[in-house]
Amino acid sequence: MLKFRQGYYADVRVEDRFDTHIVLRDGNLEECKASRVKRAFLRVYDGEMWYYASTSDTEDLQRELDGLYAAAQPSAGISDDPVVRAFEVNKDVCLHFADCSVADVPLEEKTALVRAAAESVRGDEVKMTMVRYIDRHSDYEFYSSKGAELKYDFQTCGVSVAFALAEGENNLTNAYQRADVRFDALRSIVRAEEIDSFVKENIFFMKNAKPVEAGEYPVILAPMVAGVFAHESFGHKSEADFMIGDETMKKEWALGSKVGSDILSIYDSGLDFGSGYVPYDDEGTKAGKTYLIQNGVLAGRLHSVETAVELGEQPTGNARAVSCDFEPIVRMTTTVIDAGDLTKEELFAGVKHGYFIKDLKHGSGMSTFTIAPTLCYEIVDGKLGDPVRIAVITGNVFETLSLVDGLSDEKEIFSFVTGGCGKMEQAPLNVGFGGPYVRISKMRVQ
Repeated sequence: MLKFRQGYYADVRVEDRFDTHIVLRDGNLEECKASRVKRAFLRVYDGEMWYYASTSDTEDLQRELDGLYAAAQPSAGISDDPVVRAFEVNKDVCLHFADCSVADVPLEEKTALVRAAAESVRGDEVKMTMVRYIDRHSDYEFYSSKGAELKYDFQTCGVSVAFALAEGENNLTNAYQRADVRFDALRSIVRAEEIDSFVKENIFFMKNAKPVEAGEYPVILAPMVAGVFAHESFGHKSEADFMIGDETMKKEWALGSKVGSDILSIYDSGLDFGSGYVPYDDEGTKAGKTYLIQNGVLAGRLHSVETAVELGEQPTGNARAVSCDFEPIVRMTTTVIDAGDLTKEELFAGVKHGYFIKDLKHGSGMSTFTIAPTLCYEIVDGKLGDPVRIAVITGNVFETLSLVDGLSDEKEIFSFVTGGCGKMEQAPLNVGFGGPYVRISKMRVQ
């Protein structure tokens, strides 16, 4: 039992983490390992400064805590400090994965899934394959001097099938990926016929895609691409620590400002099972659903306790650390564009000539965004046409948000186990994203 001292705020976060990483390259087992690490991150606040410690000695956390107290100065009025007052005092046990932990699945079963996926990649054009299985199970504990007591867990597992194709001067790299929170569910969604079909589509694309003629065109983003667009182009700008001390950004991002099309709503939520699931953030704040844009109007932003107090708003449960080696900072969880009211067919029917972006290599951006697509197709008279090579689509964030003129009536939310979100020195952080099919009346295509 930890003993917290009067005159300070303190909290302690403990993670008991299990990971598996299997790599099969060109049919050869390159890596196959499972590991377990238990670490703790401790913080003490005296009203003036934060004092941090990270340790693997979780059996003697009191010693670490006392060391932080020794460096700080007690404050008789600490309980009236606005930051301390804003910390929630939650007591909960929220364990969803104890009876299906990936730590209990034999390594042989995981390896068999990897080999089956690798065998589904066929074709003379396939020059390299790398199939990866990654899983993680984390049990968390959180305690604070205000009386918070939390126990909760997180789990994810997934398979990535990356391949390189080449024929003559043509070449292409891409990856198929599926993830879930339970191994049995993952095993059922990693389908040989689906992988085979995806590889064949990429081979056809490599051989037949024509260069695009640069210009401004109507564009439809597939749900995964729309999710990355929301994450990269708008989600990061919604992380409140970016505007602390920046008066220009505060004015630009005043709540209630018109920032997008009337039909556009974007939210961030830690409540959905998947790679962005966070029942409580790393400061003990209960996760919720925060609308960032609602009907085109700036409706909210993502907060830690400190940024919420600084801007006179409420914490949102978005203080997250990539591990117990780091302090929590403001991060997204699962960022999603809300669905609209058009069928997919109606959405495409509204495009005389434009382009469909089916998937992507990567995206980035703040005020100006860029998306580097992989599979793209021409749209002619509302129908999918020939494959085309597009190096990048780009634009001003606010302008592009205002040009969203159609949303399909169904959305998809995606989880991933490779990659992740990077911010400052903390990467990769598990996040999710998604949305419907999104039609934008004009985007710069290169």
